[in-house]
Amino acid sequence: MTDLASRFHDAPLDTALVATLSAGGLTPARVDDADRAQVDAWLGAVARGFLDGEPNDQRREAFFDHTAYRRKIGVYDTDAPQPLEPVATFASWGAALAVPGGDLPACAISAVTVSPTHRRRGILRTLMAGELRTAAEAGFPVAALTVSESTIYGRFGFGPAAAVADWRLNVRRARWTGPAAPGRVDFVTREQGRALAEALHERVRPASPGELDMPGGHWDRFFGTRPDAEKPELLRVVQYAPPSGEVDGIALYTVTENEDDFTESSLGLQVLLAATDEAYAGLWRFFLSMDLIGTIRAPGLAVDEPLWWMIADQRAATITVRDHHYVRILDVPAALAARRYDVADTVAIEVVDPLEIAGGPFVLTTDVDGAGFVEVADEPPLGLPSLRLGIAELSALLLGGVSAVTLARAGRIETDDPERIARIFQTVSAPRLSFWY
Repeated sequence: MTDLASRFHDAPLDTALVATLSAGGLTPARVDDADRAQVDAWLGAVARGFLDGEPNDQRREAFFDHTAYRRKIGVYDTDAPQPLEPVATFASWGAALAVPGGDLPACAISAVTVSPTHRRRGILRTLMAGELRTAAEAGFPVAALTVSESTIYGRFGFGPAAAVADWRLNVRRARWTGPAAPGRVDFVTREQGRALAEALHERVRPASPGELDMPGGHWDRFFGTRPDAEKPELLRVVQYAPPSGEVDGIALYTVTENEDDFTESSLGLQVLLAATDEAYAGLWRFFLSMDLIGTIRAPGLAVDEPLWWMIADQRAATITVRDHHYVRILDVPAALAARRYDVADTVAIEVVDPLEIAGGPFVLTTDVDGAGFVEVADEPPLGLPSLRLGIAELSALLLGGVSAVTLARAGRIETDDPERIARIFQTVSAPRLSFWY
């Protein structure tokens, strides 16, 4: 754990958070990572909040073993029949977020729940605001999360920064027209795939704005290599290696037979990591050439996926695009300076922050080398292109996933030159996040 992540993990609860919840008869507390009973009760509340069944002992043990790095918060009602089980939960940890041309420390957030018995008491707002303040004070420039409900987090300053595309592909109609990769595709065990995944993901991630480093325990869950894995025997793994021999790609998938017509079985792609264009082409050609597969389902793809241009019939693909990775800037100068830019320019930015964490007037200057510099201003300077927007909108612009022209036409930002602002923040590829956390 880095110093920043460790400092945040061990930080005391925000004083306003404690005071507000205590005034409502509730007790917020850090969950002790070394206390199995506390962690088990907290996990049970999380499962209930996400409509899951009660965790069995294997799942509880695996969670306990893999999540000590997470800062877990519980809110307790001592008058409830089960006072040791929290009525609200919140988890966060230090992560690395890829931004255009760079990397940014991020406070990743997950497991946000409030019991139906304790809704409409301001618990979520108090928890989120308090933990965001703590993350900002610790030194995180941004916070990030994936969401079950997309309407919740905008009020806290989160913007949808990276969309995701879910594909349903008719294999027979698609027909491969992409290049023939020179390497070979081979089956490997789940354990071998798991051993390759982490390093390969870190090769891919820096060039994929929006991608987060993989949270602890996720790779073992994906590859079915931990005791609480569900039906790991259904998982299959292939790798791609070029003639030089180094593995440049892996894919994890399942197959579901169609008992009425075995030639119409379906393939579910769980993970595809390709560090080179050849690996990408080699793996996708393998899947589109498999016998007995009529349909491929591939969630979590980019909205500008190259596969679209590697098939003969683009109508063979049914693509659903949805919001996925939400980002919330906590430190405007640090966040904007962390990424690279394709044009040299200077713009005055006025940011409105509903939680009063990161608002104010700023001047962003980008140079010919792609670097960005941010100056805190006393008031918006005159004579520069101006941009006035909320922190959620600036957070959505950070990764280049939306054009300032689009936001201006939607009435989400105010600017006297939307095209010029759009050129500053535009990127050459769409941001993405390939998993949930």
